[in-house]
Parts: sequence; C-alpha cells; structure tokens
Amino acid sequence: MGLVHERRGAGEPLVLLHGIGHRWQGWEPVLGRVAEERDVIAVDFPGFGGSPGLGEGVSYNAQTLADAVEGLCAELGVVRPHVAGNSLGGYVALTLAARGTVRSATALSPAGFWSAGESAYARGVLRGLRWVSRVVPDGVVRVAAGSSLGRGVLMGMVVARPGNVTAAAMAGDVRALRDAVGFDETLESFKDVVPPGRAKVPVTIAWGEHDRILPRRQAVRAAKWAERRVVLLKGCGHVPMSDDPALVARVLLDGSAV
Repeated sequence: MGLVHERRGAGEPLVLLHGIGHRWQGWEPVLGRVAEERDVIAVDFPGFGGSPGLGEGVSYNAQTLADAVEGLCAELGVVRPHVAGNSLGGYVALTLAARGTVRSATALSPAGFWSAGESAYARGVLRGLRWVSRVVPDGVVRVAAGSSLGRGVLMGMVVARPGNVTAAAMAGDVRALRDAVGFDETLESFKDVVPPGRAKVPVTIAWGEHDRILPRRQAVRAAKWAERRVVLLKGCGHVPMSDDPALVARVLLDGSAV
C-alpha cells in the first residue's frame, strides 16, 4: 500500500501508531529519544496524514488498519517488531498483540475500554473537533496557535500542556484532522469496539492523568484486561507525547525492552 512513514535510529524495530485524525508527526517530541535505542518506524494509517486511503470496498476499522500495518512491516522486511500506539493506535497495537504478530505492545490511553456512555461521549468530542477543523480557516488557526489562549482552545481537549506544542505542529495537526479521508468511517467503527482478545505477547498500558477524551477511570478496566498495573502518565493528557516527552519515551523504551 505504500504507507507514509518516518524511520529513524537503530536497534530493535519499534512501530509507532497515531490516534484517529492524527499523523506520524505526533510522535516527533519523543522520536529523538527513542531512536537512540530503537529502529523507530512512525506510521501514517491509511486515510490519515499523508497515506492513501484503503482500497475500494475495504472498511476502516481496527482490523483493517492492523492489516495495513502488518503489510507495511512485510514491505520493509521487519519481522515481529515491537509496536506502540496512542488512542486508536493503542487499540490497534493491542489488536496486533492479540494476533501474536508483534514482540510487544505499548498502548497509551487506548480506545476500547469504555462503557457505552463513555464511547458515545468520546465519539461526540472527536466529531466536534473534526467539525472545528473544517470550519475554522487556516489563517485563523495560525493566529490562534500563536497565543496561549488560542492554543488552549484548539488543543485543550487533546493535550494537558498546549504551550508545549509549536504553532507549526498545531496548525499541521488541525489540517491533518480536517483532511483525514478515513476519519468518519473509522469513528463510526468505534461503536463496535470492545477490548481486544487476550494478548499473546507482553503488553504495557499507560494512561494520561488528565485525559479528557478517555478519562483515566477506563484504565481500571484496561488493567483487568492486561492483568497488570497501568502506568499513570502524570501531568499528561490524551495525546501525551508533547506533554512530557521524557516520560513517554521511557515508557516506550521500557515497554519494548523484552
């Protein structure tokens, strides 16, 4: 399929998967740290970022996105990599762990451990963010990204520390959300998302202390599923990479040290 990806570093391969409406650049705050010890491959899912959409007749859901990741790894000659993901990407990482096609999986605030009401709430928030990305002109986004108030309005639901996100990254993230051809169908598939099957490989689950999209109470269910304690990302939001790059990088490295 030729998925867009960024590859850096050396060592054991670690594939990084973004959340719905995001792009591989969301991992940029931690890439340098992680690439010191891993061969890092940050991927744009089909229909997100710069990657082409899925083929005609192929539905957007966690299973088809996992298939696409496996296809990219085959293209690159990467066999059973470590994998890590955030939100949707975290769920796909755990799906790959359930398949046993990866060596380990680390999931940051993964989807799927919600109640019916929490799922509806998350879908509503994400739908609202998508609407904002489509109605606010690029020029207004650029101006808003240059002020602390504007950053809080644009990114406050997603990150805990909007001031850590550069204006250029913020504008790029809004465009990526606006232009993601796979967004609507993938979001619709969330209604059927439940915890994945039992993992066949080691897993690590971490949760943002201040996650406003998937509140951290969902971590209790994730801990029961994983049969281990969930790592709390103190001071972090739903997309934690820019909130505390050093902490997130350490979780990724520790989770893939098996």
